[in-house]
Amino acid sequence: MKKLRINNRNFIKYKFLNSTFLGTSIGSIFTIYTPLEPAVYSVGGIILAILMLLVATQYSKILNVNYFYRISLFVELIILAVIIAFLLFSFNYQIALLVYIGYQITFMFGSYLVRGETLLLKKDRILTLVDVAKQFGYLIGLASSYIFYNFIEYQFNIIDNQSCCWYANISTLLNAKSPYIQKLEQNLESIEKGGFDHFMLKEIFEQPKSIIDTMRGRISPKTNDIILGGIKDHETRILAADRIIIIACGTSWHAALIGEYLIEDLARINVEVEYASEFRYKNPILTKKDIVIAISQSGETADTLAALEIAKENGALTLGICNVVGSSITRSTSGGTYTHAGPEIGVASTKAFTTQVTVLTLFALRFSQLKKTVERENYDFLIKELIAVPKKIEKLLELNDSIKVIAKVFMDATNFLYLGRGFNFPVALEGALKLKEISYIHAEGYPAAEMKHGPIALIDEEMPIVVIATRKDNYQKVVSNIQEVKARGGRLISIVTEGDTEVKEISDYCIEIPKCFREISPLLTIIPLQLLSYHIALLRNCNVDQPRNLAKSVTVE
Repeated sequence: MKKLRINNRNFIKYKFLNSTFLGTSIGSIFTIYTPLEPAVYSVGGIILAILMLLVATQYSKILNVNYFYRISLFVELIILAVIIAFLLFSFNYQIALLVYIGYQITFMFGSYLVRGETLLLKKDRILTLVDVAKQFGYLIGLASSYIFYNFIEYQFNIIDNQSCCWYANISTLLNAKSPYIQKLEQNLESIEKGGFDHFMLKEIFEQPKSIIDTMRGRISPKTNDIILGGIKDHETRILAADRIIIIACGTSWHAALIGEYLIEDLARINVEVEYASEFRYKNPILTKKDIVIAISQSGETADTLAALEIAKENGALTLGICNVVGSSITRSTSGGTYTHAGPEIGVASTKAFTTQVTVLTLFALRFSQLKKTVERENYDFLIKELIAVPKKIEKLLELNDSIKVIAKVFMDATNFLYLGRGFNFPVALEGALKLKEISYIHAEGYPAAEMKHGPIALIDEEMPIVVIATRKDNYQKVVSNIQEVKARGGRLISIVTEGDTEVKEISDYCIEIPKCFREISPLLTIIPLQLLSYHIALLRNCNVDQPRNLAKSVTVE
């Protein structure tokens, strides 16, 4: 075969530009198309490897290169296979590119060392300079594609469901992350009523399943250890934190209050709970040793998002507890946990509340485990109780018809008072909120002990009082409050532990919940309050799923 006549200098330039283009193409493909299916990587990688082999073979024939150069071609193909493997099994294109760039640097210097003494010899000069040009071309191409596509992060935000805007968010190379695609698996049944009269009733009855989904994969069946993948990388910082600040609004704020009781009681970490709407305007004192947890069902609550920005500006670690995958809060925080409650169509939140409380319980138990603030025996008992909650809720839901009877008695009331203590004080607040939201009856929740500091003046024969009086939460104190209510003629609805006779004797109506630990009780005591609110609203001909003046997600101030 006759050798082609090639101008040395022009061929070196051509080889440099050709390698730069190829390096840029490889880098761009890895950077842009990382989210594609593994099959695409496999096919694309194989095709690319074959093309490179063909091109390399042709160059070998034209230039009549020596054995060392041919060996390098096969090494290059092996490195390419490693890159493809990284993409297939870890989807980490940064590591893949670093491996390739590392190889190019190694080969460039290796080529120089092996044949460096011939650089000045005329017959080998073109081959050696071609090698160097080729390696520099690859390096420049790969580096430029990597820098370009990681320096600018494109984000698309839908505004008012009508217009779409895009902007470039400048980030540093060190913080660049591999794109991650979360598939949303949802069937049509999840957004239909499924035989129920209203979405709210359906969602109340879905709570056993939603709590199971929230716990799924997060409690080791062998060791009872808790795994929260979204916060695992931040556990050391949380353990060293001065305090945890939980920000939320509405129902999520009530869940946050229960979380405060749980985390302080079990993990012995200082916790503060703030309304996100107030937090953003109070000029809060924040440091890098603070942890700010945002709780939101939708992940789009405007006040909560604004409060998160303040926390980040002050260097606090931000975490999220959210139901909606890919929402603004999940993108704004450094980590967090999904509740997996499933779609919640009814405006009045039900299963989102219980799943948020479930996540907070798991969080508290996880850090009690790390800090060893709860004895192992008690810890295992709490895990056992938590796992049993769905079955106990199913048992509570069988009381639906009897709660409907109670609702008929109080459907015309104009005011309600809800009382609770300890872990169940926030449940009293949530029960009152549910009644307000969907039946338009004025209702207030109070700590039972605070009744004497004002609300007792409202009690008369027309005032219904709902009291949560479970056995293990300051029971005798609550009994004393109940007696004061009865002495003033109030009509009493009591939520008690099954088998209770003392409160049952002095109550007008009594709803029993299964026996449980006090830390777990909010997940049970809220169920009859949700059903009571639903049936009262229904009897008053209110729009249960879409109450007046309310929206599912509050995206404005």
